Amino acid sequence: MWRLNRVRLKAGRLGDGLAELRLKRREHEKALRQARRDRQLVSKRLLLTEDEEQREVTMDTASGQQDLVDLLCKVQHSGPERGTHLKALSKALRDPSEQLTFIKQENSVNLLVSLLTGSNAQCRLHAARCLHELSHSPHTNVAPACLPATPYLLTFLSGQSTKFTELCLYTLGNLFPDSDVVKDKLLAQGIIPALANCIENQKHNLAVVEAAAFSLTQLLQAKDAAEKIIPKVLASSLPSQLLSVLNPDPNFGLAPAIECAWCLHYLACSDGNGELLALGALSHCSSLLMSLGGAVAEGNKEEGMELLVCPLLRCVGNLVSCCPVDSLSTQVGDVRLVAALCALIKAYLHTQPALARESAWVLNNLTAHSTDFCSALLTLNLVPGLIQLLPFSQGINTMILRVLANVAHKKKESCLQLAQLGLLSTLCATLKMADQEMVTLSLEILFMLVIGRPQVADEFVRLSGVSLLEAIQYNSEGEMRRRAAYLLEHHLLSHSADCTVDNVP
Repeated sequence: MWRLNRVRLKAGRLGDGLAELRLKRREHEKALRQARRDRQLVSKRLLLTEDEEQREVTMDTASGQQDLVDLLCKVQHSGPERGTHLKALSKALRDPSEQLTFIKQENSVNLLVSLLTGSNAQCRLHAARCLHELSHSPHTNVAPACLPATPYLLTFLSGQSTKFTELCLYTLGNLFPDSDVVKDKLLAQGIIPALANCIENQKHNLAVVEAAAFSLTQLLQAKDAAEKIIPKVLASSLPSQLLSVLNPDPNFGLAPAIECAWCLHYLACSDGNGELLALGALSHCSSLLMSLGGAVAEGNKEEGMELLVCPLLRCVGNLVSCCPVDSLSTQVGDVRLVAALCALIKAYLHTQPALARESAWVLNNLTAHSTDFCSALLTLNLVPGLIQLLPFSQGINTMILRVLANVAHKKKESCLQLAQLGLLSTLCATLKMADQEMVTLSLEILFMLVIGRPQVADEFVRLSGVSLLEAIQYNSEGEMRRRAAYLLEHHLLSHSADCTVDNVP
């Protein structure tokens, strides 16, 4: 199965300290991806150089050894040793206070730009490293100061060195969130076609693909993305390219697929669903979800798998909601997707309840739109497992009730089957819950089950259901009270009387 690579770059013959540092960095990136499950999150990435041998990256590297202004002066005037001084400068720029000192120096960024475009390959790399360190700054006024370098960083995306391209991509991605000026300038300079060309030319280099997708996610989370960015992305080749690389690599890991899936999620949240559907995004994401759900059902939950499941669920859920009903089954491709979703709910119920709830949300969208998926729940014998989930809270039970309500509504001939599978007795428990939404939904499903089915009504009466509804009628207000009263008066009291007569000795 797939795995998240803990260290993307080859470690070579480096010390244990660097390996440990990279591991911590990767774990931090994983935490950032996990946070995106609950909210859109703009993050920054800092790439480590392959030749770093220090065991810890301390923030006082420069201030404890060399003054940054002195270093800058040496970079400006030195000859053969310029590369060494640039390397020291890049390490010094890890200190946030030194970053502020640097941008206040006259022509400091322009000096980096001149070295970035010079003929010395070593100086170009170290100048790019300096800009990368600056882009990772927590200070919002650092990003605008780096604006003179952006057109050159864009140009380098079509270069021959994949490592250099990757560095430029992460630098650009780090610059977007802190400055609308930088973002707007990069849009005008052609960042979107540049990213599209980069993925097209480097689609076999997954490290570069991951970096490009990361930069795109940063753009797509901008406040004005719906107006300024998403239409341009949808008009480019990026959506089709994202779909083409949305396949986890057994050797490299899940990371590129995760970034591409988040890009598609942000696009699917927009008005561009029609374009994504036309490209087959729903079918592609559904197929991948089925693969992941099948792996989970077999007990295979590799590290980081849930980080890919989350954006895929959101893509599928949003695309299903806008897909024409008559083409939904064709677009999804296989009604057995419901089995994969049920497997994901069960797998993450205790460890990742938010993910279980999102899986149930997608299942709700599918069954609300299509009778075929309602039928699949019954024919694949998945309903008993769903009924067992109704005691769980955190929004999972309400979503499961909605799914069962969809089945009862769209498959009226299956209401008796639902009752026989244990739904009726479970409703007796949910009607006692303090959650008003659960009680209201339970009353709605009960109505669909008993209407026109005397045997179901009789069974509910035998389960002491009448007393439950009477308690709701006298102790509740509004919609719950009206529903309970209607059920009693029109569908159950006569059956209760019949049961009483039948019980007379």
